[in-house]
Amino acid sequence: MKYLLIMNVNPATMAALTEEERERIGNGHQAFIDTITDTGELIVTQALADPSTTKVVKSEGGAQVVTDGPYIEAKEFMGGFYLVECENQERAVELAKLIPDTGYEGFGVEVRPVMFSAGLEM
Repeated sequence: MKYLLIMNVNPATMAALTEEERERIGNGHQAFIDTITDTGELIVTQALADPSTTKVVKSEGGAQVVTDGPYIEAKEFMGGFYLVECENQERAVELAKLIPDTGYEGFGVEVRPVMFSAGLEM
């Protein structure tokens, strides 16, 4: 089954980290990538640009409009993701716990099943 491990970032939390903590997180991500590459569970990972560069396409008054994003006003934003394939949600949660961001308050990783890979019934 496929799971999307969505890394949520709070810019204020990120700004408050020391250089050493940022380096630890970066090195931790590389170690995590190495681990899930070795186990064959990694499908793809990507970091996302700052949401201030986002464009949103939506419908207003029956017409499609393009606005600056992000779509939702929130402190946190999706900073990146890992798409993994593993045997069950428990394993996906175990993998999410290995992502170094989860060791710091103010960061979180959402574990979401990829529905169409599992069929419509979850």
